[in-house]
Amino acid sequence: MRSIPLSRSSYRFQHPNPFRSLESLPLLSATRLRVLQSGSPSSFKFNVARHGSMMGHHSSVSVKAFDDDSFDYDSGDIFAAAYSISSSEGEESDGEYGLNVVTETTAQRLGKFPKGRKKHRIRYGINLGLLAFLTLLLLFMDSFAWKIVRLPLPPYFLSLPFFTSAVLVTLAGYVCVPMLDRTKVHEPIRRIGLVTHSRRQTIPTMGGLFLVPIGVIVSIAMTKFSSIEVAGAAAVTLVFSAIGLVDDSLSLCSDNNNGLSAKIQLLLEGAVGTFFAFWLEGASISSPYGMKMLIPLPSPLGGLLCLGKLYLSLTSFYFVTMGNLVKATDGLDGLAGGIAALAFVAMAIVVLPICSDLSIFGSSMAGACFGFLLHNRYRASVSMGCTGSLAIGGALAAMAACSGMFLPLFISSGVSILEAASVIIQVAFYSATKRLNGKGRRVFKTVPFHHHLRLSGLKEPMIVTMAYVISSLLSLLAAYVGLISA
Repeated sequence: MRSIPLSRSSYRFQHPNPFRSLESLPLLSATRLRVLQSGSPSSFKFNVARHGSMMGHHSSVSVKAFDDDSFDYDSGDIFAAAYSISSSEGEESDGEYGLNVVTETTAQRLGKFPKGRKKHRIRYGINLGLLAFLTLLLLFMDSFAWKIVRLPLPPYFLSLPFFTSAVLVTLAGYVCVPMLDRTKVHEPIRRIGLVTHSRRQTIPTMGGLFLVPIGVIVSIAMTKFSSIEVAGAAAVTLVFSAIGLVDDSLSLCSDNNNGLSAKIQLLLEGAVGTFFAFWLEGASISSPYGMKMLIPLPSPLGGLLCLGKLYLSLTSFYFVTMGNLVKATDGLDGLAGGIAALAFVAMAIVVLPICSDLSIFGSSMAGACFGFLLHNRYRASVSMGCTGSLAIGGALAAMAACSGMFLPLFISSGVSILEAASVIIQVAFYSATKRLNGKGRRVFKTVPFHHHLRLSGLKEPMIVTMAYVISSLLSLLAAYVGLISA
């Protein structure tokens, strides 16, 4: 007989009682372990003597070790991993524990333990795919931007602000995220049924504190502080961020995590949107059509549409809705940031023939959102909070209001609109069925829609990937509609 050390491969542990917890089993000491080699060179049976145990049935426990990325457990204890129990009745047991060790080749191990590495590949692959799409789209537009504007433009007109903001936000995140974590600026992770949101119970919030200012400052600097459109859009973005900051601060201070009430928040957003609309009416905004308050539409839809005073109401409506749309989407790691980056790039392309300075603003904000994604991807280390989500919505609404491109913004925000629509449908259907039948029924398992998909069995990375793909197609459609409308 010979002794071998226990490795972290695959173990089959046989014990008399299948219903006893592994923690109650006696420790396997080296002096009580006897190893019997079987006929197969890769299979061994471990017999551990236990005093005075005679059971009427024999059972086995299969114990397998997993990689550290998949589960949190002490790797020094082989019984901290997952296990399964099977039993065989009617056999006499001599009170011994049998432990079969199955040694595996390298190829078998690589085929058996890819889960953690696969998660890393999925997590990084999503962001690399998004970066590749945005980079190719921006470089393509840079090569044809002068034809659209019919004026000479600096090289890398859209790409440079994008990458500048992305790099700065990424670097700022490595400084700001630990600071937010140390100051306990945390938000509780929502748990839905048996589906957990993340490995951590809490993560730092208010990531918009470093996301929004960098995107705004880069855009103002690259327009050389001379664009009134960028100044107005930047100002309203910061005001919306301040509203979100107040909401986040109140939710952190209160015991029930309640921030601003919905009515107060809507009133503040509506007031800011209305003020911006009146400022827009009196400001000297450049327009290629010789007049303001116009909505460019494709030729089949009528071309230019003059709304007059209704333009002010539409502007206020978009300011109120866009912030809440982004806020509703910010429920999964990387979901809101990626969708917002795609929407900003689409709007940057759309407003290029109307106001090229606004294109720099949109590209800079897109880069800031993507840089934030490196800290907010799957298994996020920080969330943007209302400080970031409301500011992003306000920035998108400001770009649409300054250019009249409300239809392209509506198209590029299709995923966020679907999220908000799921909430409206759920509430309306539940109220209607409760009045008719006395008991409310639901269309979705829960809302917003991404949480319904999670409860349906889809993983977070898969949901985010699908949202990115759909948003990419919608952004291309929005850019096309906007260019043919202008």
